[in-house]
Amino acid sequence: MERYPEQTTATIESLRNSGWREALAVGDREGYSSMWQALSTAARTAIENGLLSEGKGLWLLADACSMMLNPSSPNEPFKPFMVMNGRRSSSPIDFQRSDVDLFAAFVEEVDDPWLQARLADLVWLLIEPRSPKHALLAIDAYRQLPLDSETWIRGSRECWLRAISLTLMLKAGAGDRLKEIEAAIVAAFENSRKEDGYLSLWLSDVLASHRLGHAHRLAVAAKLEATARAFDGDGDLYRARNYSDAASRWFQQTGNIAKAAEMTAFLAEGWVKEAVARLSAEQPSNLVAASFYENAIQSYRNIPRSERNTHRVDERIAELHKHLSNAGAKSLDEMGQITSPTIDISEIVETAIGAVKGKPTLDALAAFANIYRGARAGKIREFSEKMLREHPLQALFAATHMSRDGRVIAKRPGMGFGDANSEEYKATLWAEMVKHYGMELGLIVQGEIWPALEILRLEHRLRAEDFIAIASRSPIVPTDRKRLMGRALFAGYDNDFVAALHILVPQIEHMVRWHLKAVGVKTTTLDKDGIENENGLSTLMKIPEVTQIFGEDLAFELKALFCDALGPNLRNELAHGLLTDEECQSTYAIYAWWLGVKVVFNTFWNAARKAQNPSEES
Repeated sequence: MERYPEQTTATIESLRNSGWREALAVGDREGYSSMWQALSTAARTAIENGLLSEGKGLWLLADACSMMLNPSSPNEPFKPFMVMNGRRSSSPIDFQRSDVDLFAAFVEEVDDPWLQARLADLVWLLIEPRSPKHALLAIDAYRQLPLDSETWIRGSRECWLRAISLTLMLKAGAGDRLKEIEAAIVAAFENSRKEDGYLSLWLSDVLASHRLGHAHRLAVAAKLEATARAFDGDGDLYRARNYSDAASRWFQQTGNIAKAAEMTAFLAEGWVKEAVARLSAEQPSNLVAASFYENAIQSYRNIPRSERNTHRVDERIAELHKHLSNAGAKSLDEMGQITSPTIDISEIVETAIGAVKGKPTLDALAAFANIYRGARAGKIREFSEKMLREHPLQALFAATHMSRDGRVIAKRPGMGFGDANSEEYKATLWAEMVKHYGMELGLIVQGEIWPALEILRLEHRLRAEDFIAIASRSPIVPTDRKRLMGRALFAGYDNDFVAALHILVPQIEHMVRWHLKAVGVKTTTLDKDGIENENGLSTLMKIPEVTQIFGEDLAFELKALFCDALGPNLRNELAHGLLTDEECQSTYAIYAWWLGVKVVFNTFWNAARKAQNPSEES
């Protein structure tokens, strides 16, 4: 929607007369977001009243305030507040040179430190050549913001961090400003009280992240310890843990390893207290308690060996492992089951049966091997991305995956908004792809593979030698593994999926390794003792050449089906003896066997056709 006519111009006079001060004075000040709302509302009112130049000026100020400040980036400190479905809110690249020149002429008249800092910072960022005067003006405006809890959480944290970043960029050109900033933060830290909540912790983090407050290290560490113990005494275990963790790090900086270890042990016992509290709550949760016990163990492991005897670390870890195992096993009873409406697959079953029924043996095998095209990684990725876009809340929070005996076997981080290149987004997308792949396999096995297999068994009597013969003529099967692969395929045909899986999975791993070596890829790791060990399938699947050799679709299936803890993880579950007899005959096991049939038979079939018709492409 057009805000104002395209030819509308804003001048410094129209900005002066726009009523920006009055707009900002209305309502509570809650950082830049409230300024954006107030200024944009005033801009709409001005446009409606025919004050086009004033309205445009207010819109420019509103857009300047709408952006999120990212102080960790010296070159791209401002980002759009919102990015969704290919659209976004304002970004620095949206401002024309005339807009920035207007800000430069107006900024020194602004007596609101929030607005002055934002405009001066934009001028410094966007005008070339850069003007240090505007960077200094931004720094001085930023550090006018109060160092109190309420203002800190409403945006002054990012402002003070941006002031430090600008000061470090200007170096000597900033004069004594870095020392003044350090002194202001240290003074605010010293004056902070327990009633201020996290303020002293936040301020200590700023000092630590920029290596400031060196002369005050011991005092900072001591105050953090005292605050941690005070919160612990009040039963505020969450804050006590955060403060004790910070105190440990500051004691580490002072070189006092004993005190650092003491605070780490205090942190670990804080996790234990929270686990006990969670178990004795009105609505106890073993699942949550198990995660707290795990965190306690991890904290104890951070204590250096020289201090372990002092805090009984090894004995305490052993005790906590027992509590963890007990809580993990009980947590399975707390999990609910999610069900979906039943699906009528009778038509799918009839189609699968018709594809195999009444055909000669070799043709029936060919139809069975191709009863399903196989997973299409691109389509699964596209569908998963669509689900994440349409239902983002399901991926905002981290997820934990547990084994059947209550062990945590995989974790997925929470996904942030907007950045599709972040590691968190990639991990979330992969987890979503594996989830939908697993759901798809259930339908494929029950609706297509199993009905077709029953007809194949009913109409044809195949022997182990038949499958060995097929494997022997399949170019994908390593030369010395033809009989093993054939026996694995026959075992599944003979309804012995336990034997089929135990033979097939190691041979698939060897097949991947064999083809990688054939193109000159190193598949081993040399340890510190000079011993060279072959890498497992999970490591091999990370090698880029796997996709080149087997194609994107098959590479995805091999990784999702055999190697990933978010999925069936058949290779690792089988290698460690974790699969039960029932699980060896699960949907995933049957599909893994069928995938072996598909890969071996199709490469055999294509090789045979190529031999009969040399001019025909396989």
